[in-house]
Amino acid sequence: MFTGIIEHVGTVKAISRSAGSAGLVIDVGPLAADAGTGDSVAVSGVCLTVTSLDGSAASFDVSGETLSRTTLGKLGSEDTVNLERALRADSRLGGHFVQGHVDGLGKIRRIERKGNDRMFEFSVPKELQRQMVEKGSVAVDGISVTAAYITPHGFTVAVIPHTFENTTLGRKKVGDEVNIEVDVLGKYVRRFLAGGKKGESDISREFLERHGF
Repeated sequence: MFTGIIEHVGTVKAISRSAGSAGLVIDVGPLAADAGTGDSVAVSGVCLTVTSLDGSAASFDVSGETLSRTTLGKLGSEDTVNLERALRADSRLGGHFVQGHVDGLGKIRRIERKGNDRMFEFSVPKELQRQMVEKGSVAVDGISVTAAYITPHGFTVAVIPHTFENTTLGRKKVGDEVNIEVDVLGKYVRRFLAGGKKGESDISREFLERHGF
């Protein structure tokens, strides 16, 4: 479990690809001082396990499923990634509960500067958009952000200077893909309303459609 508060922007140092999987070596910088084999680290929103550590270089194994469903499959050497260590039980919850289980890919449609902030508009699959609400939480490449508005194609977020400068968002451009994880609460609510005994599911579907889910 993570919070979506990025601790460090790491750099991909090596990638080794094999049939259906890959190995990543990432310079995790200062996070190496408090990391070890078997630890969970969110890499641009994807929960991965440290398989070995050599100085500040952490190695991770990535499954074929993860490569195909996230942006990790498109990483190249010297690309940057957002990093966050797993949440400690005695830590402050500065963002929101992030599982590190990416639900799908989004795409940057627009970046507009407004004062010191940047407005990002993302397009996402309709199924994911239906689980979002305005002013609700969503993880974008592992970053906890607030959906300012729900748009016909996805959602927008206002990115403050600190987040822009200390995450990979500051390096993104229109057309880039990002990992999207909707708020876990939205997933369970939608699942609950869409399930149930025979007869209840029809009522649930009617409720979801009526309320724009």
